[in-house]
Amino acid sequence: MEAESMRINKYLNGAGYCSRREADRLLSAGRVTVGKPDGEKRTASVGDRCLPGERVYVDGKEIDDTEEEKLYLMLNKPKGIICTGDRRIPENIIDFAGLRHYISYAGRLDKDSTGLVLLTNDGELNDRIMRAASYHEKEYVVRVDRPVTPAFLSAMRRGVKIVLDDDRHLEKEETAEGGSDAKAPVRRGVTVTTRPCKVTRLRANEFSIILTQGYNKQIRRMCQALGCRALDIRRIRIMNLRLGSLKEGMKRFLTKSEIEELRRLASEPLPEGILTGQVD
Repeated sequence: MEAESMRINKYLNGAGYCSRREADRLLSAGRVTVGKPDGEKRTASVGDRCLPGERVYVDGKEIDDTEEEKLYLMLNKPKGIICTGDRRIPENIIDFAGLRHYISYAGRLDKDSTGLVLLTNDGELNDRIMRAASYHEKEYVVRVDRPVTPAFLSAMRRGVKIVLDDDRHLEKEETAEGGSDAKAPVRRGVTVTTRPCKVTRLRANEFSIILTQGYNKQIRRMCQALGCRALDIRRIRIMNLRLGSLKEGMKRFLTKSEIEELRRLASEPLPEGILTGQVD
Protein backbone atom coordinates (compact mmCIF):
# COMPACT_ATOMS: atom_id res chain seq x y z
CA MET A 1 0.00 0.00 0.00
CA GLU A 2 2.87 2.36 0.83
CA ALA A 3 4.23 1.91 -2.69
CA GLU A 4 0.97 3.31 -4.07
CA SER A 5 1.03 6.39 -1.87
CA MET A 6 1.81 9.88 -3.19
CA ARG A 7 3.40 12.92 -1.61
CA ILE A 8 0.70 15.46 -0.87
CA ASN A 9 2.60 18.30 -2.53
CA LYS A 10 2.74 16.22 -5.72
CA TYR A 11 -0.97 15.43 -5.39
CA LEU A 12 -1.90 19.12 -5.15
CA ASN A 13 0.38 19.99 -8.06
CA GLY A 14 -0.97 17.17 -10.21
CA ALA A 15 -4.53 18.27 -9.44
CA GLY A 16 -3.66 21.69 -10.88
CA TYR A 17 -4.21 23.43 -7.55
CA CYS A 18 -0.75 24.94 -6.94
CA SER A 19 2.98 24.38 -7.34
CA ARG A 20 4.81 21.93 -5.10
CA ARG A 21 6.56 24.80 -3.34
CA GLU A 22 3.25 26.52 -2.62
CA ALA A 23 1.84 23.16 -1.46
CA ASP A 24 4.67 22.87 1.07
CA ARG A 25 3.83 26.35 2.35
CA LEU A 26 0.20 25.32 2.79
CA LEU A 27 1.31 22.15 4.60
CA SER A 28 3.62 24.13 6.89
CA ALA A 29 0.74 26.45 7.76
CA GLY A 30 -1.48 23.51 8.75
CA ARG A 31 -4.04 24.29 6.05
CA VAL A 32 -4.05 20.82 4.48
CA THR A 33 -5.99 17.86 5.87
CA VAL A 34 -6.33 14.29 4.67
CA GLY A 35 -9.56 12.31 5.08
CA LYS A 36 -9.67 8.51 5.27
CA PRO A 37 -12.49 6.53 3.64
CA ASP A 38 -14.05 6.05 7.11
CA GLY A 39 -14.37 9.82 7.54
CA GLU A 40 -11.48 10.33 9.97
CA LYS A 41 -9.34 13.40 9.17
CA ARG A 42 -5.81 14.40 10.06
CA THR A 43 -3.77 17.55 9.56
CA ALA A 44 -0.96 16.89 7.10
CA SER A 45 2.65 18.07 7.36
CA VAL A 46 5.42 18.68 4.82
CA GLY A 47 6.58 15.34 3.41
CA ASP A 48 3.34 13.51 4.24
CA ARG A 49 1.77 11.13 1.75
CA CYS A 50 -1.80 10.20 0.92
CA LEU A 51 -3.06 6.73 0.00
CA PRO A 52 -5.51 5.70 -2.74
CA GLY A 53 -9.04 6.36 -1.51
CA GLU A 54 -8.00 9.17 0.83
CA ARG A 55 -9.22 12.71 0.16
CA VAL A 56 -7.14 15.89 0.39
CA TYR A 57 -8.58 19.21 1.60
CA VAL A 58 -7.17 22.75 1.64
CA ASP A 59 -8.91 25.10 4.07
CA GLY A 60 -11.69 22.53 4.31
CA LYS A 61 -12.32 22.38 0.54
CA GLU A 62 -11.77 19.04 -1.16
CA ILE A 63 -9.19 19.07 -3.97
CA ASP A 64 -10.24 16.75 -6.77
CA ASP A 65 -7.42 15.07 -8.67
CA THR A 66 -9.68 13.98 -11.51
CA GLU A 67 -7.69 14.03 -14.73
CA GLU A 68 -8.38 17.29 -16.57
CA GLU A 69 -7.59 18.36 -20.09
CA LYS A 70 -3.92 19.21 -20.38
CA LEU A 71 -3.08 22.72 -21.59
CA TYR A 72 0.20 23.78 -23.19
CA LEU A 73 0.73 27.43 -24.06
CA MET A 74 3.65 29.71 -24.75
CA LEU A 75 3.57 33.35 -23.67
CA ASN A 76 5.84 36.22 -24.67
CA LYS A 77 6.14 37.84 -21.23
CA PRO A 78 6.57 41.62 -21.17
CA LYS A 79 8.44 43.58 -18.52
CA GLY A 80 6.55 44.13 -15.27
CA ILE A 81 4.76 40.79 -15.23
CA ILE A 82 5.72 38.54 -12.30
CA CYS A 83 6.16 34.78 -12.67
CA THR A 84 4.08 33.65 -9.72
CA GLY A 85 0.98 31.55 -9.23
CA ASP A 86 -0.09 33.71 -6.26
CA ARG A 87 -3.04 35.66 -7.64
CA ARG A 88 -2.98 38.02 -4.68
CA ILE A 89 0.15 39.60 -6.19
CA PRO A 90 -0.63 42.34 -8.73
CA GLU A 91 0.60 41.72 -12.29
CA ASN A 92 0.91 37.95 -11.70
CA ILE A 93 1.42 35.88 -14.84
CA ILE A 94 -1.74 33.77 -14.37
CA ASP A 95 -4.09 36.76 -14.48
CA PHE A 96 -2.07 38.42 -17.26
CA ALA A 97 -2.47 35.30 -19.41
CA GLY A 98 -6.24 35.35 -18.77
CA LEU A 99 -6.31 31.90 -17.16
CA ARG A 100 -9.09 30.98 -14.76
CA HIS A 101 -7.28 28.23 -12.84
CA TYR A 102 -3.81 27.61 -11.50
CA ILE A 103 -1.27 26.67 -14.14
CA SER A 104 2.45 26.16 -13.70
CA TYR A 105 5.22 27.78 -15.71
CA ALA A 106 8.51 26.34 -16.88
CA GLY A 107 11.42 28.66 -16.41
CA ARG A 108 10.80 31.66 -14.18
CA LEU A 109 11.73 35.03 -15.67
CA ASP A 110 12.34 37.93 -13.31
CA LYS A 111 10.07 40.98 -13.44
CA ASP A 112 12.37 42.98 -15.72
CA SER A 113 13.10 40.15 -18.19
CA THR A 114 10.98 39.33 -21.23
CA GLY A 115 10.35 36.47 -23.60
CA LEU A 116 9.26 32.87 -23.71
CA VAL A 117 7.43 31.26 -20.80
CA LEU A 118 5.80 27.84 -21.07
CA LEU A 119 2.45 27.63 -19.27
CA THR A 120 1.02 24.17 -18.60
CA ASN A 121 -1.08 22.20 -16.11
CA ASP A 122 0.96 19.09 -16.92
CA GLY A 123 2.80 19.04 -13.59
CA GLU A 124 4.89 15.97 -14.37
CA LEU A 125 6.22 17.42 -17.63
CA ASN A 126 6.90 20.76 -15.99
CA ASP A 127 8.91 19.10 -13.21
CA ARG A 128 11.03 17.23 -15.78
CA ILE A 129 11.75 20.42 -17.72
CA MET A 130 12.67 22.37 -14.60
CA ARG A 131 14.94 19.71 -13.08
CA ALA A 132 18.44 21.23 -13.29
CA ALA A 133 20.03 17.77 -13.36
CA SER A 134 18.39 17.14 -16.75
CA TYR A 135 20.50 19.81 -18.51
CA HIS A 136 17.63 21.11 -20.65
CA GLU A 137 18.59 24.14 -22.72
CA LYS A 138 17.14 27.64 -22.43
CA GLU A 139 18.43 30.38 -24.76
CA TYR A 140 18.55 34.12 -24.13
CA VAL A 141 19.56 37.32 -25.92
CA VAL A 142 21.23 39.78 -23.54
CA ARG A 143 22.16 43.46 -23.95
CA VAL A 144 24.77 44.85 -21.55
CA ASP A 145 26.13 48.30 -20.72
CA ARG A 146 29.66 47.60 -21.99
CA PRO A 147 31.21 46.15 -25.14
CA VAL A 148 31.18 42.36 -25.35
CA THR A 149 34.87 41.40 -25.45
CA PRO A 150 36.55 38.05 -26.21
CA ALA A 151 37.67 37.88 -22.57
CA PHE A 152 34.08 38.37 -21.38
CA LEU A 153 32.79 35.64 -23.72
CA SER A 154 35.50 33.24 -22.61
CA ALA A 155 34.77 33.82 -18.92
CA MET A 156 31.03 33.32 -19.42
CA ARG A 157 31.63 30.08 -21.33
CA ARG A 158 33.89 28.62 -18.63
CA GLY A 159 31.48 29.37 -15.77
CA VAL A 160 31.28 32.28 -13.36
CA LYS A 161 31.37 32.39 -9.56
CA ILE A 162 28.19 34.08 -8.32
CA VAL A 163 26.62 34.59 -4.89
CA LEU A 164 23.03 33.46 -4.39
CA ASP A 165 21.44 35.59 -1.69
CA ASP A 166 17.76 34.86 -2.26
CA ASP A 167 15.80 33.17 0.54
CA ARG A 168 16.19 29.68 -0.93
CA HIS A 169 19.98 29.74 -0.81
CA LEU A 170 20.85 31.73 2.32
CA GLU A 171 22.93 29.69 4.71
CA LYS A 172 21.93 29.13 8.33
CA GLU A 173 22.08 32.11 10.64
CA GLU A 174 25.39 32.81 12.32
CA THR A 175 26.39 35.30 15.00
CA ALA A 176 28.57 38.27 14.17
CA GLU A 177 31.64 38.61 16.37
CA GLY A 178 32.79 41.71 18.20
CA GLY A 179 31.55 45.30 18.46
CA SER A 180 28.02 46.49 19.04
CA ASP A 181 26.67 43.94 16.56
CA ALA A 182 27.94 40.95 18.52
CA LYS A 183 24.47 39.43 18.82
CA ALA A 184 23.16 40.38 15.39
CA PRO A 185 22.21 37.41 13.17
CA VAL A 186 24.06 37.14 9.88
CA ARG A 187 22.56 35.51 6.76
CA ARG A 188 25.14 34.61 4.16
CA GLY A 189 24.60 33.79 0.53
CA VAL A 190 25.96 30.65 -1.10
CA THR A 191 28.77 30.95 -3.67
CA VAL A 192 28.38 28.68 -6.70
CA THR A 193 30.07 28.33 -10.07
CA THR A 194 27.73 28.31 -13.04
CA ARG A 195 27.94 25.48 -15.54
CA PRO A 196 29.97 25.90 -18.72
CA CYS A 197 27.65 27.26 -21.41
CA LYS A 198 27.45 28.41 -25.02
CA VAL A 199 27.87 32.16 -25.56
CA THR A 200 27.95 34.01 -28.90
CA ARG A 201 28.55 37.72 -29.60
CA LEU A 202 25.71 39.22 -31.64
CA ARG A 203 26.48 42.95 -31.63
CA ALA A 204 28.88 45.34 -29.91
CA ASN A 205 27.05 45.08 -26.58
CA GLU A 206 24.74 42.10 -27.17
CA PHE A 207 25.23 38.34 -26.93
CA SER A 208 23.25 35.11 -26.88
CA ILE A 209 23.66 32.54 -24.10
CA ILE A 210 22.38 28.98 -23.73
CA LEU A 211 22.00 27.80 -20.12
CA THR A 212 21.24 24.35 -18.73
CA GLN A 213 20.39 25.56 -15.24
CA GLY A 214 18.35 28.39 -13.80
CA TYR A 215 19.55 30.09 -10.64
CA ASN A 216 17.59 33.13 -9.54
CA LYS A 217 18.65 36.07 -11.75
CA GLN A 218 21.56 33.96 -12.97
CA ILE A 219 22.43 35.97 -16.07
CA ARG A 220 22.26 39.28 -14.21
CA ARG A 221 24.52 37.87 -11.48
CA MET A 222 26.99 36.47 -14.06
CA CYS A 223 27.23 39.83 -15.81
CA GLN A 224 27.67 41.67 -12.53
CA ALA A 225 30.45 39.30 -11.46
CA LEU A 226 32.29 40.17 -14.71
CA GLY A 227 31.95 43.92 -14.25
CA CYS A 228 28.94 44.85 -16.37
CA ARG A 229 25.19 45.20 -16.05
CA ALA A 230 22.50 43.37 -18.02
CA LEU A 231 20.16 46.02 -19.46
CA ASP A 232 17.78 43.69 -21.30
CA ILE A 233 17.28 39.92 -21.10
CA ARG A 234 14.95 38.17 -23.53
CA ARG A 235 14.41 34.41 -23.58
CA ILE A 236 13.94 33.12 -27.12
CA ARG A 237 13.96 29.34 -26.63
CA ILE A 238 13.09 26.58 -24.14
CA MET A 239 14.37 23.26 -25.48
CA ASN A 240 12.53 22.80 -28.83
CA LEU A 241 10.15 25.72 -28.28
CA ARG A 242 11.11 28.96 -30.03
CA LEU A 243 9.59 32.38 -29.44
CA GLY A 244 9.69 33.13 -33.16
CA SER A 245 7.35 35.90 -34.29
CA LEU A 246 5.03 35.74 -31.28
CA LYS A 247 4.49 39.37 -30.28
CA GLU A 248 5.17 40.65 -26.78
CA GLY A 249 2.21 40.09 -24.47
CA MET A 250 0.63 37.47 -26.74
CA LYS A 251 0.19 33.73 -26.19
CA ARG A 252 -0.57 30.69 -28.33
CA PHE A 253 -1.24 26.98 -27.86
CA LEU A 254 1.57 24.58 -28.68
CA THR A 255 1.14 22.39 -31.72
CA LYS A 256 0.78 18.63 -31.37
CA SER A 257 4.26 18.08 -32.81
CA GLU A 258 5.78 20.63 -30.39
CA ILE A 259 4.19 18.85 -27.41
CA GLU A 260 5.33 15.43 -28.58
CA GLU A 261 8.91 16.63 -29.11
CA LEU A 262 8.90 18.44 -25.76
CA ARG A 263 7.81 15.26 -23.98
CA ARG A 264 10.45 13.23 -25.82
CA LEU A 265 13.25 15.63 -24.92
CA ALA A 266 12.08 15.88 -21.29
CA SER A 267 12.27 12.08 -20.95
CA GLU A 268 15.67 11.62 -22.58
CA PRO A 269 18.58 10.41 -20.42
CA LEU A 270 21.64 12.63 -20.09
CA PRO A 271 24.12 12.39 -22.99
CA GLU A 272 27.27 10.41 -22.21
CA GLY A 273 30.22 12.48 -21.04
CA ILE A 274 28.17 15.51 -19.99
CA LEU A 275 29.84 17.77 -17.44
CA THR A 276 28.76 17.17 -13.87
CA GLY A 277 29.85 18.23 -10.42
CA GLN A 278 28.53 21.81 -10.55
CA VAL A 279 26.69 23.06 -7.48
CA ASP A 280 22.90 23.15 -7.93
